Amino acid sequence: MLKRFLIVIFFFLIIFSSLADEQKIVYLNVDKIMQESIAGKSIKNQLEKIYNKDLEKFKKNDEILKKKEKKIIAQKNIMSQEDFQKELTSLRSEIINFQREQVKSRDNINKLRIGATNKLISKLSPILKEYAKKNSISLILQKKNIIMGKKEIEITDEILSLTNKEIKDIKVN
Repeated sequence: MLKRFLIVIFFFLIIFSSLADEQKIVYLNVDKIMQESIAGKSIKNQLEKIYNKDLEKFKKNDEILKKKEKKIIAQKNIMSQEDFQKELTSLRSEIINFQREQVKSRDNINKLRIGATNKLISKLSPILKEYAKKNSISLILQKKNIIMGKKEIEITDEILSLTNKEIKDIKVN
């Protein structure tokens, strides 16, 4: 009885190992595609323009607030204590609003980045499906989730060239 059980298990192992050999598994560096593809570079450039525009606006507002602060401090001895406190409270309120605007701007840029990345990934998905179908690939894994793998089963460069041919631009806004 034990011999028959071991023989059955042995045959199952042989059958399943031969089936596993037929499965083709590859991996892909999605971060590289995000950074080096034409669409990925387009996203990065658009976000940098938005960031630089906001940064310029915030630098100007920062200078204005610093000038107001210096003016208030210079007039401290001339103003009454009550007027000085009103001016100081007003300046603090402006600084708090300024900081809120900065946080809102950073959050907006992050939302735009996430949205554009999701658009690129959604456009990349059909490319991966078609590539997997043509090359009889059973499973595509992300490189960041791989501890070790043969360089021969990495498909990043092929997918990058296909992505550059099919996806030229992603609008951030």
